[in-house]
Amino acid sequence: MSQAILIVTAGDVKIDNNKFKARFGVRIKMLSPDDVVSRVGFAIGGVCPFTVNEGVAVYLDESLRCFETVFPGSGGDTCLIEVTIPELEEYSNYDAWVDVTKPRG
Repeated sequence: MSQAILIVTAGDVKIDNNKFKARFGVRIKMLSPDDVVSRVGFAIGGVCPFTVNEGVAVYLDESLRCFETVFPGSGGDTCLIEVTIPELEEYSNYDAWVDVTKPRG
C-alpha cells in the first residue's frame, strides 16, 4: 500500500493536479470515504491533521499563510479548533510546506 498524503489547505482553494504531480512525482488520487477512515483515521468532514494514523504524511499548503489563525477539523464533522500557524506546524508534525493549489479567484 502506498503512503497516504494529507494536504492541509485553505477552504477556498482547490488542488492543482499539475503542481501536485510536479511536487510529488505522481498523479493525485483521492481516497474513497471508507479509505479515508481506515488510512487516515478520521471521516471526511472531520479529518484532523494532528493525530493521523502512522504512515500518513502531512503537508501544509501555502494557501494557509495569509491567515493568522486557521480552523482545521478536529475529529468530527461539526468540530473545529482555532490554532495559529505556528501551532498548526507544531501540532501536526508536518513534513513540509508545499504549493499545490490553484490561485484564488
